[in-house]
Amino acid sequence: MHEYTSQIRTWGLTCPGFPEEVGRARRWTRDILRGSPLAEDAELIVSELSANAILHTASGQVTGRFHLALAVSPQVIALSVTDDGGTHSAPKVEHPGEDAVHGRGLGMVSAIAHRVVVHDSHGGYTVTAELFTQPRPGGRPC
Repeated sequence: MHEYTSQIRTWGLTCPGFPEEVGRARRWTRDILRGSPLAEDAELIVSELSANAILHTASGQVTGRFHLALAVSPQVIALSVTDDGGTHSAPKVEHPGEDAVHGRGLGMVSAIAHRVVVHDSHGGYTVTAELFTQPRPGGRPC
């Protein structure tokens, strides 16, 4: 391999914070990962993280937006959603009651992904979920 090349491929997409953009984010992810055994999991993760950005942050306001990043290597698929901020606390897994309408998305993402990381990102937050292409010792297989 040439010293200036990489096996990691990356894509990015910025969407206005409209609810219908969640579908666009899913299609974009599905198109990039077509043929991957992890495509359905990745699509669900992007859907949940995009919807969370729109519902719980300034991304869902009139001028709001959210940014998607997708990185693929032979070892991992990393999916990131960055919101426009406007919240005072970082996204976290919640344990809502049985009758709750919201609050399960990030928990579901954490159950599907092998690793989930939340970072401060210029006034907002970036949530990155990683799907390992090969099972790690002691980890769940994909």
